[in-house]
Amino acid sequence: MNIAKMMQQAKEMQGKMEEMQAKMGDVEVHGESGGGLVKVTMTCKSEIRALDIDSSILVASEKEIVEDLIKAAINDAKAKADAKMADETSSMMGDMGLPAGMKLPF
Repeated sequence: MNIAKMMQQAKEMQGKMEEMQAKMGDVEVHGESGGGLVKVTMTCKSEIRALDIDSSILVASEKEIVEDLIKAAINDAKAKADAKMADETSSMMGDMGLPAGMKLPF
């Protein structure tokens, strides 16, 4: 086992992880709820870029429903962002010859 080679690979992996995470800040996912009445656009780093609420549900008596739909749309987008990050990480690890799902020390 060559420690110097392992350290070089770890450094290379860390650089690739940082690069991938920066790139994912620009990748957008879309979540929705209520059959498309509420839509959210979010980056894979959880930055909400857009929120669209259909005007038909903007009535005072429906306030709690609208709030629930907004939360559901955000959670849908977050789940898609997490899945995209996992796919990118797995792909990057495969490209480096590492087993998918390997826990990284950094």
